[in-house]
Amino acid sequence: MSSLSDKQVDLQLEDLAGWQRDGNSIVKTYHFGDFIEAMSFMTQAAFYAEALEHHPEWRNIYNVVEVRLMTHDTGGITSHDIRLAKRMEYIISSRNKETTAG
Repeated sequence: MSSLSDKQVDLQLEDLAGWQRDGNSIVKTYHFGDFIEAMSFMTQAAFYAEALEHHPEWRNIYNVVEVRLMTHDTGGITSHDIRLAKRMEYIISSRNKETTAG
């Protein structure tokens, strides 16, 4: 696997609201209603990350989850990082649909 070019990363970020490039990583901060919501998000994302064998750098402080994605083997951003970011966005959009449907 090789790192994506700057142009490829920029094109992918157009479809990932709130994600930004930070050096050789992509980053986003998520805000939740409380600690349980934040941990629930992290748990859901962790299962997908494990299946992908690609683990995020992240930290949680109460209702905030800061995520940093990069592929250490390549020293840059790869398709695995983009896939994981898209899955995180899917988790968020699914949660938003549940809260508006109820």
